[in-house]
Amino acid sequence: MNLLNCTTVPTEANTDAGVAGAGVLLSFIITAGLSLLISCTIILTESKRNTEAIVLRKLLLSFSDQQIITGIGIQCVALAKMESMIPYHFFIVWMLSLLSTATHISSILALVNDFKRDWVLRWLRQFFMFVNLILSMASGIFILETVMKDLQPTLPIACVWEVEPHSAASNAGVSIAGTIAVMAGQAIFFALGVWYFHVQNPQWLRIVQISGLVVLIALGLGATIRVILLSQAFGSPSVKLKDTAEKDWSFGQLLPLLLLLLPVVSAVEIMRGEMQVPSPVKVEEKPLDSDSDEKDLLEA
Repeated sequence: MNLLNCTTVPTEANTDAGVAGAGVLLSFIITAGLSLLISCTIILTESKRNTEAIVLRKLLLSFSDQQIITGIGIQCVALAKMESMIPYHFFIVWMLSLLSTATHISSILALVNDFKRDWVLRWLRQFFMFVNLILSMASGIFILETVMKDLQPTLPIACVWEVEPHSAASNAGVSIAGTIAVMAGQAIFFALGVWYFHVQNPQWLRIVQISGLVVLIALGLGATIRVILLSQAFGSPSVKLKDTAEKDWSFGQLLPLLLLLLPVVSAVEIMRGEMQVPSPVKVEEKPLDSDSDEKDLLEA
């Protein structure tokens, strides 16, 4: 049964704390900020001191795994609710997907040798990257259509395929260009990330890492500023909402923040010697999935 109503334009829209609540937004922002900071620290520390930042590596890997899973999850929720979710919430989810992208790409730049140690981890990460890219591209198409057709902000975003096209707003050109640029940037980052997984001992490794982090920090800052200014939880929404539920705190909003403590617990266990973390593959070494290493392991 199709409950989509694109003819009656509501005067105000429902809130959705599940995707735009204060706790949800803070968890994405904090995770992305910490991941970018840790990535910079690992790259700069290991390049100067030639040491392994084991605790920081474990923290970064945990934050990255958590962010990419939650990023995929929240995008699936948005696409599943497209017949009831308004463009305001859909755009926030898309910005959160950009924070997810910045997090896991920065982790690749810093932990590429960790992923090269095991082909299962490497291909699993590439699979999640691909799923995140497909979902983000699908969301970007909805956002692009919304801008081009100037969809009423209180209508469900699925109505972009039902309403008649008409002239876009006067500033739509900038929004269209920005949306296309972000979508193209995500595709480029995915391609570079996959290439970076398989490239063998580049001489300009540090240049790629540092320049990539600079771009990712700019991307993360831009997405964070947009979320803070646009959301009801921290700024002024672009659409009239029925209540202020997205500002309210509950266990559902605290849970994403509490989950950020799990990587910290793992880091403490490593420092106490209760957990062992294998070292990353050295530049001059071959990964465990190479033919020679497999042969040695079988003979042993």
